[in-house]
Amino acid sequence: MNPISRNLLRIAAAACAALGAASFNAQAGSATTSMQVQITLVASCAIAANTLNFGSGVGLLTSAVSGSTTLSVTCSNTTPYNVELDGGTVSGSTVVSRLMAGTTTGNTGTTIGFQLYSNAGLSTVWGNTIGTNTVSGTGTGSVQTLTVYGQVPVQTTPKPDTYQTTITATVAY
Repeated sequence: MNPISRNLLRIAAAACAALGAASFNAQAGSATTSMQVQITLVASCAIAANTLNFGSGVGLLTSAVSGSTTLSVTCSNTTPYNVELDGGTVSGSTVVSRLMAGTTTGNTGTTIGFQLYSNAGLSTVWGNTIGTNTVSGTGTGSVQTLTVYGQVPVQTTPKPDTYQTTITATVAY
């Protein structure tokens, strides 16, 4: 093959390659649409509680024993809520007259009275009637800490034991 033919062949091959590449990138047209992207947030709350321990060094209940603990409430932003504390799990215990019971076999019927309050002055009983004795708030989307104040008043001291109950804390929203 002579040099001119060789050059023409190269030019033709380059032109075919360029045309072939162009035909792969060519578009006949385009179409568009839109799509919705969404999320629906509903009012939501969560609650967590820490133990209220009045201590273990108390021998006689000749003076009141006080203590406190915290509840953590997390509600979605702007969600109104009420935190309720029930009377506990001991038989006969109510919001007005809370009881802890002995835990040792043979002593589970023995009780100690105590109370839970929503203020440090121990004057507002924390109960479970919305609008009367619950603690209300508005969610921020972040954890809000509430303090629970407790007191075991002066009373006849029962026999030594660990006295306890389980209080249910509820966040209503």
